[in-house]
Amino acid sequence: MRVLIVEDEAYLAEAISTGLRLEAISVDTTDNGEEALFLVDVNSYDVVLLDRDIPGLHGDEVCRELARREERPAILMLTAAGLLNDRVEGLELGADDYLAKPFEFPELVARLRALTRRQFTVLPPVLSVSNITLDPFRREVYRGGKYIRLTRKEFSVLEVLLRARGGVVSAESLLEKAWDENANPFTNSVKVTISTLRRKLDKPWAIKTVTGVGYAMVTDEEQINKDAAIG
Repeated sequence: MRVLIVEDEAYLAEAISTGLRLEAISVDTTDNGEEALFLVDVNSYDVVLLDRDIPGLHGDEVCRELARREERPAILMLTAAGLLNDRVEGLELGADDYLAKPFEFPELVARLRALTRRQFTVLPPVLSVSNITLDPFRREVYRGGKYIRLTRKEFSVLEVLLRARGGVVSAESLLEKAWDENANPFTNSVKVTISTLRRKLDKPWAIKTVTGVGYAMVTDEEQINKDAAIG
């Protein structure tokens, strides 16, 4: 998951971004509305964590602009204005969810995960393919019932691949979803992470390379066909 935090209180933005990165969530931050729209235009975000009272372009205007777009990230309004009327107004502006300050961090993470699930409604909360299961909430990965210990980056990459449901994901898309805006597009970080992820998941290899295109999970049907060919 990749989140854009739009918050002008620097200490709060830093605290949230640090906490989310510990949850294997990629984060970018900005403190004004105009830059927020620019970042949404040039990056692929799953959720925008949007404060209402921000400089540049007010958070309400940012919300209105994003809400009218056909393709957009989910919007979670995070603001000190927590009265019922404020929450209703925020939702009417186009926000998908609303969380008033102060808040408990686990609730913020749960709401972000829930918003992401709404964008993938055909998928269950726990993702699974080829006897690999990934639980985004517990940050646990198992293969054949065996727990697999992954780094935060490996977990993020695996989650993106599982959500593609066997579809090919380019290295550029993985950089967008699992890294942040500071990622070097010419780095070999994706290749290295995929390599270590393969080894940790062990054989039979669960991630395939589609030459010149990207990476994909080996589906259950493909694995069955491989086993049949070997047999």
